[in-house]
Amino acid sequence: MNKSINKGFTLIELLIVMAIISIIAAVVFVALDPLTRFRQSRDAARWTDISGIVSAIKINQVDNGGDYLAAVKNMTAGSIYMVIDGTAPADCTNALCNPAVSGATNCVDLSGLVSAGYLGKVPVSPNGAGNWSGKQASGPSGLTGYTVEKSSTGILTVRACEAESTTEIKVSR
Repeated sequence: MNKSINKGFTLIELLIVMAIISIIAAVVFVALDPLTRFRQSRDAARWTDISGIVSAIKINQVDNGGDYLAAVKNMTAGSIYMVIDGTAPADCTNALCNPAVSGATNCVDLSGLVSAGYLGKVPVSPNGAGNWSGKQASGPSGLTGYTVEKSSTGILTVRACEAESTTEIKVSR
């Protein structure tokens, strides 16, 4: 009687073990790098905010027969303005904005888009390196962390002052 005993693993058993190890490795990778995930999450919020701002301005323009909101209409072409919600702070510049806001008084109040129903609220950039306060009690500056530039042809470029996991966050229409 000759009994052969096979010692070893089947291909299926090896594949199952490899799958389990790769799942555990992925979970550990995510758990060990939360800072990158937070940065990516804040950048995603910034993309959403600037897309919402430029869309609200453009929809308002279409609804008003091609005329911009008064605050946008009064902007000087080629100058960069800090988006604010309400009363302008003493200084609208911030070192994190690149390209920089054109001057200390270059603020554009987009609260008219909120009162007209085009925006739920003027968005404020998530705090990364900057401490953006908007109208929050935590900071007196009133800066939102977003800028708007209007070209001489009417193209608007909305930018986030800071980007944490990419070089620049901007939308033009």
